[in-house]
Amino acid sequence: MSGTAGGVRRRVGPARPGPAYGTSQPVTSEAPARCCPPLVGPEISAQEAANAAALFKALAHPHRVEIVNLLARRGETCVCDVQAAVGLAQPTVSFHLRKLVDAGLLLRERRGTWVYYSVDREALARLAQVFGEGT
Repeated sequence: MSGTAGGVRRRVGPARPGPAYGTSQPVTSEAPARCCPPLVGPEISAQEAANAAALFKALAHPHRVEIVNLLARRGETCVCDVQAAVGLAQPTVSFHLRKLVDAGLLLRERRGTWVYYSVDREALARLAQVFGEGT
């Protein structure tokens, strides 16, 4: 469903499911980074293939890979510092960060008016296992 406000179409609908912003948990309990089997292992199910594809899709944009690299190097970082480091507009950075949080690759924590992001190290270890590394 969509509505118009001042001639601009916008999506109107229910809020996204999952914990409220301000927690350090991924938005979905079945985030792709949490449930992908090794691709070099036995045959995978259609659902496992879909989960792996969702994870790859989250990393399929150069800005998202750059953000993961930045956070892996710096550790926990304020969103304002992420924006300054990648040189993108705030809405664009927020969009990419949301994709990475939804995929289970990043953790998000609100502290007052600021939001801090960090790489979920366990998710990166599981990602390495998807490719048969680290096992």
